[in-house]
Amino acid sequence: MDLWELSLHEARELLHKGEISSRQLTEVFFQRIEAVEPRIHAFITLTKESALAEADQADDRRRREAAAPPLLGIPLAIKDLISTRGVKTTCGSRILHNYVPPYDATAMVKLRAQGAVFLGKTNMDEFAMGSSTETSHFGISRNPWDLQRVPGGSSGGSAACVAARQCSAALGSDTGGSIRQPAAFCGIVGLKPTYGRVSRYGLVAYASSLDQIGPMTREVRDTAILLEAISGHDPRDSTSAPFPVPPYESEMVRGAAGLRVGIPKEYFVAGMDREVEEAVRNSVETLEQLGMQVSEVSLPHTEYAVATYYLLATAEASSNLARYDGVKYGLRGGGDGDLPTMYMQTRSAGFGIEVKRRIMLGTYALSAGYYDAYYLKAQKVRTLIKEDFDQVFQTVDVIATPTAPMAAFKLGEKIGDPLQMYLSDIFTIPVNLAGLPGLVLPCGFTAAGLPVGLQLIGRPFEETVLLRAGYAFEQATEWHEKPAPV
Repeated sequence: MDLWELSLHEARELLHKGEISSRQLTEVFFQRIEAVEPRIHAFITLTKESALAEADQADDRRRREAAAPPLLGIPLAIKDLISTRGVKTTCGSRILHNYVPPYDATAMVKLRAQGAVFLGKTNMDEFAMGSSTETSHFGISRNPWDLQRVPGGSSGGSAACVAARQCSAALGSDTGGSIRQPAAFCGIVGLKPTYGRVSRYGLVAYASSLDQIGPMTREVRDTAILLEAISGHDPRDSTSAPFPVPPYESEMVRGAAGLRVGIPKEYFVAGMDREVEEAVRNSVETLEQLGMQVSEVSLPHTEYAVATYYLLATAEASSNLARYDGVKYGLRGGGDGDLPTMYMQTRSAGFGIEVKRRIMLGTYALSAGYYDAYYLKAQKVRTLIKEDFDQVFQTVDVIATPTAPMAAFKLGEKIGDPLQMYLSDIFTIPVNLAGLPGLVLPCGFTAAGLPVGLQLIGRPFEETVLLRAGYAFEQATEWHEKPAPV
């Protein structure tokens, strides 16, 4: 087995035994990147020199310390909207094409403390606005299972990177499905934590009430390891929850027999791909065979989730992206000394079509005379969606659903039809609106060989329950063992 084929926990074990070094592992991943990156384009920025230095430091630390942290010397990739001190953080946008943060995001601080190695920054839809990684200013990423198809979005670069075995694991972010949908499309594991579980400090904001950083890995155990590393209260983030971090990896193996699983009837809709539905329903049967109690449930306000999301998220984007004006950092337009003209030229040249579309939608929703009719009403519907989940979780422990209505679609297939693109997140958006954790893992393939993802949704801060159910399912199936053909 080549070293780049090792999962995170397998690499950790060999590092612990001294059978390999972090330097060896990091060099092998860069060889793998050199071999497949021209076809995948998962990265915006590679940091080979600093990564090899970090690997050497990790090897030295391992020799000096008796108890090594779980991620010591493990090569990771980071989505390019998570601030990295001294390394470009572009958000996939021209307006930040040369922005270098002077500080690390809290998630990065935690990973550095463990001695992780950072290979580079991954491609993404511009400012996380997209479901295919086709809106990136730096070019499209491709799905390692079929190079003519999208890897999903907005964390498509992170998903493709993990699926193509270019890193041990990666960080993504999820505002309406941006970890889970690309995880499903690329046949990997992805977790959106509960809102507040992982600090958002240093995460460049799209929609502040929805965004969360989370792990993207090859196996559920790897997800548990990475989640434990980045979770925890952060006083620099006012939305960070002051709750202790469970030992996810050790709790994960407790078994899932007896867990109550709800299957929402609203998540099996007309027009859904037949092969996707079949794979998910077969997965539900597997959960039942593992001793979980399965029953049908109802989430009646699901049909309003997409409309609600695209009012709230765009309104928050309109506010958050107002800071990109060409004054302090990033691209600056002309203007010949006229400030309004400079603003207009900077934003016209710096933002792509989809970002402009969402800023305009959000600005309209917040404008005088429309605020109550749109933004305020959307907030009320969001409450109803959350109450649906609250009620269902009185009778079940986990909700199992498809991740997307289809498998990975072809490049260019939906980019010209925003509504069709938005509907690809129909099953993931409600989870963000309710602030819940969601885990996606491989559960089958279509006849064309494209991965299908099963989504498990849990109560707030009960990621442990999701990991137990996901690990039990993974151990009973072989979907995660099949590598992408790239």
